[in-house]
Order: sequence, then C-alpha cells, then structure tokens
Amino acid sequence: MHTIMLIDDDPTMLRLLKTLIEIEGYKTEAWSGNSNIIPELSSKKPDAILLDVNLRGISGIDLLKSIRSDANFGLVPILMTSGMDYTEECMQAGATEFLLKPYMPDVLIEKLRSHLGRMESDGA
Repeated sequence: MHTIMLIDDDPTMLRLLKTLIEIEGYKTEAWSGNSNIIPELSSKKPDAILLDVNLRGISGIDLLKSIRSDANFGLVPILMTSGMDYTEECMQAGATEFLLKPYMPDVLIEKLRSHLGRMESDGA
C-alpha cells in the first residue's frame, strides 16, 4: 500500500484530503510543521508528497527545496498546491506537479495514480 505524506497547515483540508486519499486505498501521514521535515520523511518513507505552498511560518517552496536537496527523496513525486498560481516557481524548485486550488478530487487521485504507477514501472 502506497503512503502519501500530506503537508498542509489547515486542519480541515488535512481531514478532507486524508478521507479522500484513504477511500482510494492509500495510507496517509500528515506533517504538523512543528519539526524538521527530513527526519519525519525518513521515518514515514512516503511514496508521494502533497505539499501546500502557503504554510504558517514556512514557505512550502523552501520546504520543497529542502526535501529535494536530500538524495533519499529525489525521486519521490511531490505535488504542490495553492490557491494562487505558483506553477513556475514550484516546477523550478523541483515539484513534480502543481495543482491550483480548488481542484477536483478526481484530478488529485489521477495525478497520484499516474506518478505512483510510473514509479512502479521504473522499478522504484
């Protein structure tokens, strides 16, 4: 079973995403933002990350760069989200995809399936 790490500072959004993703058969983990992300990712070993750009107290784009700078997470798909269009900034920082909020749940699930399926076919 694939694990998806949810990184968002909105508790309601986290609950909704958790429900949606778990209904689709994935396991979810959430990051609260109160610790260093790299040890958290190392212990949870997510297969994909869903990361909001605008987090309280930290830039999601800076967090993305930090994650991408760790060799253990270079191939993990990272889907960035925001209510503002940060496509270019996120892609330049190493995002796999950018989803503009509000997005339809089926779009998110299709993106996850696509990237996770690609990982499986690449032997990851």
